[in-house]
Amino acid sequence: MIAAAVMNTSMTMSTLSKLKEDPELHDYLVLRVGKAHLRQRIGVETEHVADRFGQGRTLFHIENWHAAAAIINVALKITGLAARGRANALDFQVRHNEWVLPHLPEVFEGFTLLQLSDLHLDSLASFPDLLAENISNLEYDICVLTGDYRFLTHGPQQNAMLGLERLCRDIDRDIYAILGNHDSILMTKPIESLGIRLLLNENIQIEREGDSLWLAGIDDPHYFSADNLEKAYDGIPDEAVSLLLAHSPEIYRHAAYVGFDFMMCGHTHGGQICLPGEIALTYNSSAPRFTGAGVWSYDLMQGYTSVGAGSSVVPVRFNCPPEITLHHLRRGGMQPSTAIVAKRDC
Repeated sequence: MIAAAVMNTSMTMSTLSKLKEDPELHDYLVLRVGKAHLRQRIGVETEHVADRFGQGRTLFHIENWHAAAAIINVALKITGLAARGRANALDFQVRHNEWVLPHLPEVFEGFTLLQLSDLHLDSLASFPDLLAENISNLEYDICVLTGDYRFLTHGPQQNAMLGLERLCRDIDRDIYAILGNHDSILMTKPIESLGIRLLLNENIQIEREGDSLWLAGIDDPHYFSADNLEKAYDGIPDEAVSLLLAHSPEIYRHAAYVGFDFMMCGHTHGGQICLPGEIALTYNSSAPRFTGAGVWSYDLMQGYTSVGAGSSVVPVRFNCPPEITLHHLRRGGMQPSTAIVAKRDC
């Protein structure tokens, strides 16, 4: 308890002092998200950043229980599975999904989004280079990042930002992103300095030859509960195609009720350490299991939960390979489908 209190005090001091020492950063964040949003984010980050119980939408947060990593690592060493698990964590698969949106403007037929989720870029030193290598030859129109750039939920962010900078060198299209439960609001400026457009409870119009679709994004709904779907949808015409980026699937009902057509999310890692047959032991989410991985739908909204490209708690995977996702938008003529392509075939 004393150690936890000391850690929380240290995090409070470092977060608050960062804003006090850098008034330009404070002003930048106020302009980007507004005073109320900033105060909410900073409040949770300083007082509850390492809570294992109670904060957010789930009761227990394994990513904040430091003993979990030690226990899992010991178990992997005893069973001789540590090296295999790390190799699995770097064995990327490319998944292709076809999404039918009948009111999609004809000019957007075949429009492709590259989704990268739960990168945790500082988990393994070789991770950013290997991921960049696997996406360098893919064809897509825009890239979307659905949160979690740092391995830990708190602490230094420099290595994660260096990894993101490395990744951006191999992404030659516009990049849109949101923040996850591993990401501090203080990461906003360094992320946007890379030319990435963060969508924090806001939306952007993507235009082609006089037609458009709308891309919205919300701040983390899982731990920080900083999501605001009303703000994210504000200004989107009801007849327009609307796509939503959310870190976790936990707001799927409200997103469908608001009127979004297609929601892309992550957070669950697909279970990361699964039983044979990709049976997840847990998704670390309060949403129903049908939203835990892959294709799903609710009401009139289609959805997809990426199992993620990175790994959390420990940098290993079993029966749940990391994924790179390509979403292809169609006007009609086929049902939503998914296909897996081995990385060497891409």
